Amino acid sequence: MATAVSSVDAAGRLNSGTTMLASNFETFLTLLTTQMKNQDPLSPLDSNEFTAQLTQMAGVEQQLLTNDLLTSLVAAQSAGGLDNASNYIGKEVTAAWTATSLEDGKATWSYELGATADKVKLQVVDSTGKVVWEGDAPEKGIGLHDFTWDGKMTGGDTAEDGGVYTLKVAATDAKNAKIDSQALIRGRVTGVEMYDGAPYLVIGDSILPLSTVISLNEKAADADNDDTENPDVPTEQAAA
Repeated sequence: MATAVSSVDAAGRLNSGTTMLASNFETFLTLLTTQMKNQDPLSPLDSNEFTAQLTQMAGVEQQLLTNDLLTSLVAAQSAGGLDNASNYIGKEVTAAWTATSLEDGKATWSYELGATADKVKLQVVDSTGKVVWEGDAPEKGIGLHDFTWDGKMTGGDTAEDGGVYTLKVAATDAKNAKIDSQALIRGRVTGVEMYDGAPYLVIGDSILPLSTVISLNEKAADADNDDTENPDVPTEQAAA
């Protein structure tokens, strides 16, 4: 299977290749000039061979120009990725991503159930893959639900802020048959960042790849914009 190359890797390889080609190009010119200066007047450089060398020189020069163009295209692609991701700022997003950090003694996820379940088991897993907490989900109905972990681990200890944790969910019906379920991150996008040439979104205490987004919505209107704040509506009427 072919390995994907990020724009950062591509730019690095192009720059490395350009440096090598430029060095070879300079060496080629030096050798050709020296050869012409020191050729035997009675046996000058064969015109066909000279033409072939000039053709090679032109080919190297063209390769240098091509590498410069590719470098520009890679840089433009990276900038475009950041510009496109910035359009998500302020939007409500749902992403198929489960990693978030514990901040101020809490970590929040969402989970989705494909049908109403009889049992829903949640597990919080640390960065080493160890289950640090598990318990029953607060909601078992079909659809999206939120879950906030208070940092209290199964053994009684409290997790320290700054740790990265993921959520696992498993649901079954009354007959113990598996129900489709998944853990998610959802919330308002507050920023975008680039890692290895790929755009990432900042949502609360999570930083997730743009490619994991499965739902995008406009941010809900603030309560301050309702009719009670409309100066055209009398206070008594609004209160009624």
